[in-house]
Amino acid sequence: MVMYNKVVLDNGLTVITSTMPHSHSVCLVILVGAGSCYESNEEAGISHFAEHLFFKGTQQRPTSKEITQAIEGVGGIINAGTDKEIAVYWCKVASPHFPIALDVLSDLLLNSRFDNKDIEQERGIIIEEINMNLDLPQQRVNMLIDELLWPAQPLGREVIGYKQTVSSITREQLVGHVAHRYMPSNAVVSIAGNIEHQDAMAQIEPLFGKWAARQLSTGYTTNDRQTEAKVRIEPQDIEQAHLCLAVHGFSHSHQQRFTLDLLNTVLGGGMSSRLFAEIRERRGLAYDIHSYTEHFLSSGSFAVYAGVDPQKVETVVAAILEEIYKLKQGITADELTRAKELSKGRSYLRLEDSRNVALWHGTQEILLRKILSLDDIIALVDAITMEELEEVAEKVLVDSGLNLAVTGPLKEEEPLRQLLKI
Repeated sequence: MVMYNKVVLDNGLTVITSTMPHSHSVCLVILVGAGSCYESNEEAGISHFAEHLFFKGTQQRPTSKEITQAIEGVGGIINAGTDKEIAVYWCKVASPHFPIALDVLSDLLLNSRFDNKDIEQERGIIIEEINMNLDLPQQRVNMLIDELLWPAQPLGREVIGYKQTVSSITREQLVGHVAHRYMPSNAVVSIAGNIEHQDAMAQIEPLFGKWAARQLSTGYTTNDRQTEAKVRIEPQDIEQAHLCLAVHGFSHSHQQRFTLDLLNTVLGGGMSSRLFAEIRERRGLAYDIHSYTEHFLSSGSFAVYAGVDPQKVETVVAAILEEIYKLKQGITADELTRAKELSKGRSYLRLEDSRNVALWHGTQEILLRKILSLDDIIALVDAITMEELEEVAEKVLVDSGLNLAVTGPLKEEEPLRQLLKI
């Protein structure tokens, strides 16, 4: 089990270190509560836009090439990503090169220029990224299902934004967004790997201790109320139909969150799951079929994805609904044991990697201000009973809460609406 130390600096920045003495690497992760959910409709995509611009240049490193060369020149990896609730910046290097990783990432976060020329160039790049996502049906159907689950709400918007909003975002808006979200009290620095806590802190405090504390802007609201099932088809001239069937789930802090995750494992969380065994192995209806859960601060989802022959969409949706119905009738003791072991085993495997350890601690801290250890979670999973799984299935898998999104060479919604009894 990986232990950690946590320190809060005078300016409100939380620093977490996890020493992994047998690792050859160190991963530095900086998490900021600056995801797309904190944007207005008019500024949709500004969080992702800002993330790109942090890599375009500082006074010390005026170009993106100088930034990446500093890390790749010592064999490291540097990257970032924006999600609905957080933006993550990370760098993984061989442990002797930790000072370089720290210097580069702190320079990006604290000293980026947001030059007008860079903004205009990056605007075109992001619009091409939007175009790419629209051409990826697996990506597009995930956008559609979020819009169905959370219509006209921050959680239902696409993280990357839209062409019209990205085209109109100004430098003043970008700088304002950073000023309102990027502050020490709204950030976590998480480090994992072959480095000692005191050594890490001695290098972090001089760089991040001068980050000025400011007042954090407000959060966001969401609404999970749904009174009837919903269907949306977006026609595309492609070979497969891609579908997502989803219901609302649980938040990060919900007491039954891990029960829902275990239910997901039984239904479609691996090659021994019910969906894989029935729809792929027994009936040969799909190559890729799986289920997954997502958890947010005050909401969540439980979804099934499949890529199928357009002529067989109705058959596959009916088969998925049948497996959901069977799931509500209960699971076997053997299924419960296997699901628990799969869940625990995958968690152990993930935490052998320094980046995953840094994200494990950092994500919990930035979202919940509370960190559960792996042992804590293993104990929670081991305590889940079949009765609790049945209770959660009855609570979550309700007909009126179903949402079905499909993209592919289809146009008629009515047959699918009939299957969902709308």
